[in-house]
Amino acid sequence: MTHLPTHHDIDDHDRGLAHDLQIISALASRRRALRWFAGAGGIALLGGCDSGGSASTSTGSVSTPTPTPTATATATPTPTPTSTGSCVADPRETNGPYPADGTNTSSGPTSNVLTATGVVRSDIRSSFVGSTTAVPGVQVTLTLTIVNVNASCAALAGYAIYIWHCDALGRYSLYDVPAESWLRGVGVTDANGQVTFTTIFPGCYTGRWPHIHFEVFSSLSAATGGNFARLISQLAMPADTCATVYNGSSTYTSSVANLARITVASDNVFGNNTAAQIAQQTPTMSGSVANGYTASAVIGLAI
Repeated sequence: MTHLPTHHDIDDHDRGLAHDLQIISALASRRRALRWFAGAGGIALLGGCDSGGSASTSTGSVSTPTPTPTATATATPTPTPTSTGSCVADPRETNGPYPADGTNTSSGPTSNVLTATGVVRSDIRSSFVGSTTAVPGVQVTLTLTIVNVNASCAALAGYAIYIWHCDALGRYSLYDVPAESWLRGVGVTDANGQVTFTTIFPGCYTGRWPHIHFEVFSSLSAATGGNFARLISQLAMPADTCATVYNGSSTYTSSVANLARITVASDNVFGNNTAAQIAQQTPTMSGSVANGYTASAVIGLAI
């Protein structure tokens, strides 16, 4: 291998033209080599600044890493409670002398039907405590919707409601008829705040407008556990349907004269309520005496 000098000696000027050309060629080759190594070193330095933090050993072209897109989380919308439209808070009414809810002593087999097995049921036309006797009358399928008036009438799911009322002759089970427990039952509202009962149209007895009693509880356990009602109130049956049923069915013969002597305004329970409260307490009904009626009402609670 030919030795390439790294600097000029004094003797180099005394060896002739051929020797000088050899020296010039060697120096040019050395400069090209230095430029090549300088370029390679720059590439290595660039490779050492990649996203991984490690130097590249490649002497080829440097690839710029393509950023991986970061997924953007999509927020799950909060469900908006279903609104039933306009509503008012139902007034608190008396539970009357025949509730069988533990607040008074009945003359029948129980003073608190809420603790009795079988009280949770949708068809309340028959007895369920010591008897299965069914009571006669015009069938009514009643759907109640319980809402929160302080939350834009949002439906209240999981609430329990206890309803009870008199039969076609104006009698109450467990009191006027101690051995029977018909026309009493508890239901629980679904996701729409609704619960449906199958019952009969109540009769009209002396001194009261035809009505259905109800108590609302925050849960089934509250209802069956004792006296913890969030609301105690009543529904007023619509006047036109009362007249049609009482005059169209012989089962309600005694109700005709009693209805003629009472109005909603003169009733000692409904008489002092506002027009908006009465409107909400009066179920909307459709149907016939022969085929039965469907009815619906909103019950407003201020939660």
